[in-house]
Amino acid sequence: MTGSSDKYVVRVREGYEEIFSRYPEIIVSAPGRIDFLNTHQDYKGLPVVAVGINLRTYVAVGRSVGDRIVVGSRNMRDLGERYIEYFDPERINVGKERFFGNYLRAAIITLRLKNYNIKSFNAWIDSDVPIGSGLGSSGTLLVSFIAALNEFFDLRLSREEIAELAYVAEHDVMGIPCGRLDQYSSAFGGVVLIETKPPYKVHEISFDQGFFIIFDTGIRHSTADIHPKRQAEIDRGLEILVNLVPSHLRERLGMRYYDVEWEHLDYDDLRVYLDSVPHPYSSRIIYTLKTHRSTLEALNILRGGEADPVFMREMIDVVKDFFKIDLKPSSDPLNQLGVVMTYQHVMLSKFYEVSLPIIDEIVKKSLEHGALGAKLSGAGLGGSVVVLARNRRSAEKILSRILGERLVAGGYIVSIDRGIIVHEKRR
Repeated sequence: MTGSSDKYVVRVREGYEEIFSRYPEIIVSAPGRIDFLNTHQDYKGLPVVAVGINLRTYVAVGRSVGDRIVVGSRNMRDLGERYIEYFDPERINVGKERFFGNYLRAAIITLRLKNYNIKSFNAWIDSDVPIGSGLGSSGTLLVSFIAALNEFFDLRLSREEIAELAYVAEHDVMGIPCGRLDQYSSAFGGVVLIETKPPYKVHEISFDQGFFIIFDTGIRHSTADIHPKRQAEIDRGLEILVNLVPSHLRERLGMRYYDVEWEHLDYDDLRVYLDSVPHPYSSRIIYTLKTHRSTLEALNILRGGEADPVFMREMIDVVKDFFKIDLKPSSDPLNQLGVVMTYQHVMLSKFYEVSLPIIDEIVKKSLEHGALGAKLSGAGLGGSVVVLARNRRSAEKILSRILGERLVAGGYIVSIDRGIIVHEKRR
């Protein structure tokens, strides 16, 4: 596969040529993602639903004339920061800073720990996924980078293996307390259900309805700053809860957020005991249980099933009460998915406390302008809001009005996109 005229492929190819004075041999890309359903659940071992989108990270790779690895980034250059990294493949260490070069070092360390012989090479990275925007920028960086090395060194890795290596690099090597959502959704693309307990599985969902809008709040965040706090709060809540519940429930609980059999617990069974767990610890557990229940409902709808009218009414009432808007029940599956999205945003804001007043306002205004649903995407406390619209005309109207009200730093309509793509291979 050679000579792609895709403008983004051309841009990364020309960037590589500018830095290294030759054409790259490999160009690979992977998509960013929308955190569609079950946000903040992947690190608990619960299934999540993500959507790969047409904002991608491109990596061009070629031979090095020396014995060092040299990697550059257009994005870092545009930000006026250090944008070229040099390192010896035999002596690589990961620093404590969240600099882009450390993600790449972590990827190479992970590959070498798995006995893949990574030698010198040159690489140029060009991403359309905004950093810290809640669209999985670090996940797509690692997946696209490892996928490019997979082609360049002929490692013969599957998409699952690339995703898992990217997860190990971020979670184990870099010490970032992430789950597997970003890496697996980037590797596979499309609409996917990711089972985040071993054996990790990805189920591709046939869904191509509606249009998604991304609103960038302009507020940047770090997963590493948010996840540990919420995880510690859940652990504290569990320490209290296990001493309150009867034995049959205690067996399903654990002392750490990742040990709990969340999928076998129900909020109604724990409600009376959670009343004795102080805030914020009880709220973090309530969020986990209620949001997972709504995701199961959404999956049923996505698979062509009938929505539970009682639970759908409950979710509608929660959204109406929180946003003070008029919302009517509907038998339309796309409308129902929008309700689940917005309900999950309310859970994120009310019980997980990772929203902000401006994010809640963006969600509310989007609904008032005709959105079927809206929620924050990513870890929260900034980043992006994802909005579901019925058609392009409706999406363009919502986009125009929110931009006109100057509530966001930017916005764009995105489409569902494929996972890893090998654009060029000149070997």
